[in-house]
Amino acid sequence: MAERRKKARQQSSKPARRKGQEVKGGKFRNIFYVVTSRTAMIIMAALLVLSYLFSYLNPEHYWLLTIFGLAFIPLALINVVLLCWALSRKSKSLFIPLLALLPALFYVGRYVQFSGESDCGPATEEEDRIKLVSWNVGRFSSDEDRKGQEICAQEVYAWLQEQDPDLICLQEVWLENVDRVRAYFKSRMPGYHFKYYLAQGRHGAFGNVTLSRFPIVGGGKIKFEKSANMAIYTDIRTEKGIFRIYNCHFESYNISLPHLIKSLANDHEKALKETGDKLEASISRRPAQVNRVMDSIFSSELPSIVCGDFNDSPMSYTYNRLMKGRQDAFVEAGTGFGATYRFLWPALRIDYALFPEHYTVCGHDIPKIGYSDHYPVTTYFLI
Repeated sequence: MAERRKKARQQSSKPARRKGQEVKGGKFRNIFYVVTSRTAMIIMAALLVLSYLFSYLNPEHYWLLTIFGLAFIPLALINVVLLCWALSRKSKSLFIPLLALLPALFYVGRYVQFSGESDCGPATEEEDRIKLVSWNVGRFSSDEDRKGQEICAQEVYAWLQEQDPDLICLQEVWLENVDRVRAYFKSRMPGYHFKYYLAQGRHGAFGNVTLSRFPIVGGGKIKFEKSANMAIYTDIRTEKGIFRIYNCHFESYNISLPHLIKSLANDHEKALKETGDKLEASISRRPAQVNRVMDSIFSSELPSIVCGDFNDSPMSYTYNRLMKGRQDAFVEAGTGFGATYRFLWPALRIDYALFPEHYTVCGHDIPKIGYSDHYPVTTYFLI
């Protein structure tokens, strides 16, 4: 009888021990879960904060840190997901992504706009508005149908004539021979004055061209060291005064995605090293190029418009430096996504039109046409 009672006590005590073990295991898993999730939130929040900070610092000597600025959109989206997850679980950790996301409210408008303004004011002012098109035409070699450079160039100029802008700033213009530039543009774009700087290469001449229906009273070029990229400036005379427009093409990344994929398949170590070297060269050179343009702007008393292919995101030193004393046409009057690079739309916005603060920007558009790897930027403004 005593043995039966002993066995009964032992059997009744076993489930209790299992229950205790389960409770302890559950607490351990819960603590591990909380620590892991909060650690992930802190890391993602910190990276997002770094994307704010490093967009204002010159990356010439620490180029790798600019990756945080380029990653602003994915980092912001990750923090939004973490915030929604924390809200659904009523977690006290929700303040971590929330605080990190608050500054993003001031930056997201550089990428997407929900209600752009397009009103240039009274009808009397409509006659005074100026239409500007800035476009990297990609040497006329990136059209969707691969028709060839000459045919692509004809279609680009036909589109520009149809749009009838007052000012045109083109980057990566290609001609077979630099000696026939004047005759070429007089025949292709009649009625326009023009300034240009084209470099003769092995496969033709390429560079920047600015065309204007207004008289051109001055200008010059800014050639960048150790680079095929450049900027030109043109002084435009209107009835309301003279202003200067900078047509810029800053250092490119020179990375072809198809070539990169093929190189990774053949020799991934070599491909990664070459890609890293190109990124370093591009990111390190752009600040000096931007500073040269800014030096030119400061040395002139004329109000300056800055446009072109910056090859950099709105969360970059390039953008923030050039925005000093200017307004972003897309932020002021754009609608929808501001992305201008066709192959990675809507992720990359790298083409801009920046105006003096006392100008009125009253329209902005990014036509989705496929003659180049970039979309044109069309802007309306009043002096």
